[in-house]
Amino acid sequence: MAERSRPRFHHISSAVVSALPAQVEAVLARIAELPETEIHRVENGKIVIVLEGSSTGVIGDRLAAISLIDGVLSANMVFEQIEDLETLDDPGVIP
Repeated sequence: MAERSRPRFHHISSAVVSALPAQVEAVLARIAELPETEIHRVENGKIVIVLEGSSTGVIGDRLAAISLIDGVLSANMVFEQIEDLETLDDPGVIP
């Protein structure tokens, strides 16, 4: 049986979610249930989140799921950083 290779890269993205003001609390509760997703700021119906995952596709799928939550007007990725796990903790590698 082939051994599963561990992921080489780790993706970290930020996004802004716009929600209807009357439904912000419900949207926050749904986002909080998602794996590897953190809420960092909420102001005037805008929600800043950070998503992590093994690929851009994993993060994109999660962002698409967020956009389908009742009360969400939009969910847009703002930034993505990709870390090479093989060199992340290597003191000899300068990022």
